[in-house]
Amino acid sequence: AGMWTPLLDALWALPLEKRIFGSVLLFSWTIYLWETFLAQRQRRIYKTTTHVPKELGQIMDSETFEKSRLYQLDKSTFSFWSGLYSETEGTVILLFGGIPHLWNFSGVLCRRAGFGPEYEITHSLMFLFLATLFSALTGLPWSIYNTFVIEEKHGFNQQTFGFFMKDSVKKFIVTQCILLPVSSLLLYIIKIGGDYFFIYAWLFTLIVSLVLVTIYADYIAPLFDKFIPLPEGTLKEEIEVMAKNIDFPLTKVYVVEGSKRSSHSNAYFYGFFKNKRIVLFDTLLEEYSIPNKEPPEEGFLEPPREGEGESPETKAKVRNKKQGCKNEEVLAVLGHELGHWKLGHTVKNIVISQMNSFLCFFLFAILIGRKELFAAFGFYDTQPTLIGLMIIFQFIFSPYNEVLSFCLTVLSRRFEFQADAFAKKLGKAKDLYSALIKLNKDNLGFPVSDWLFSMWHYSHPPLLERLQALQDSKQD
Repeated sequence: AGMWTPLLDALWALPLEKRIFGSVLLFSWTIYLWETFLAQRQRRIYKTTTHVPKELGQIMDSETFEKSRLYQLDKSTFSFWSGLYSETEGTVILLFGGIPHLWNFSGVLCRRAGFGPEYEITHSLMFLFLATLFSALTGLPWSIYNTFVIEEKHGFNQQTFGFFMKDSVKKFIVTQCILLPVSSLLLYIIKIGGDYFFIYAWLFTLIVSLVLVTIYADYIAPLFDKFIPLPEGTLKEEIEVMAKNIDFPLTKVYVVEGSKRSSHSNAYFYGFFKNKRIVLFDTLLEEYSIPNKEPPEEGFLEPPREGEGESPETKAKVRNKKQGCKNEEVLAVLGHELGHWKLGHTVKNIVISQMNSFLCFFLFAILIGRKELFAAFGFYDTQPTLIGLMIIFQFIFSPYNEVLSFCLTVLSRRFEFQADAFAKKLGKAKDLYSALIKLNKDNLGFPVSDWLFSMWHYSHPPLLERLQALQDSKQD
């Protein structure tokens, strides 16, 4: 507190718009220093915990423990430098008026294209396009380094550089195809909405979010990854039986070819009402995934069907599998995921998100008329709606967003314990126990964490805590 007192006194003596600007910068760097402090506490754990603790002796071998430790050390180093760059870049942009300069430049381009000052929405879309292009270009070197140095070094990257660049361009184009039309409609609604525009804006964003969640896996995700129906067999039958037993309205089960991108694994479900689908990453399935540098040309190595012979090459590949879970463990993981649905966690998260969204739009309606907010960021003669959204949602709400993020992290950990308990009730405790160990090993998760870092950052409980909860009733 003593360190910040002179700065706070100096801020209070400034004009209101300078106070707003200075407070934004001060809070931004305060959060950055707090995050750096937490990261250094966790990094100290990585450096000093060089041997498998006794309580982990039955869970992780020393070789995997060391691989995990080195992987997390490299990630923490990368996170430090990328975070420092990001914070410095943001500060430089604010101090040197990068936002008003980009707004003016986008206005020049619009005028050259025949759009005058009255076309504010067109001007805003040009600004958005340039801002996201700048962000994509400045973030690209960091993404390349993370993928082809860190992830490659530790055996996770499966992409070629050409695939990576093609993927990056495709992501940018798809993002623009969604962002620009949605933003133009939102700005139009705010413009014509009158005194209660915040209600209409909130309803619009609610509809957009529900539509995107509905169409993402069917129309957007397939642009980047190959989805195939899970072949008929024991696993599919058992998934359908489990879904039926808990009244989960399952319609389809897909396998996504995640191995062409990374050897990290995952599983999720999506859909509303009576149209639910489950998606399994091929890297999760021991029976289907062969993580190697050169995956088969057709994408998947299908398991041999009953009665069919196996070639020597296939037998060799099956023997050399590096990761994945057995069918029983996959079912346990799905039992956990379906627990989120059965216990209403998905609906609760949507309700919380929309309550927060409504509150933010309501406060935005109160603050948008304050010219001092625009002046604080270099907009003295004009108050564009898009800039107001950026200033209020990104900068003014920043303290509130940090508190909310922490609260949601705490809630998420509680939900994870509840979903684990649900899987236990399904009789999956033993298989979930072994699946969590395998997934931690496959993803090189480090099972030792600093308590403060964990409390602030971990949306999932630490591995040992989850295993202990499962151990109490693990089946023999």
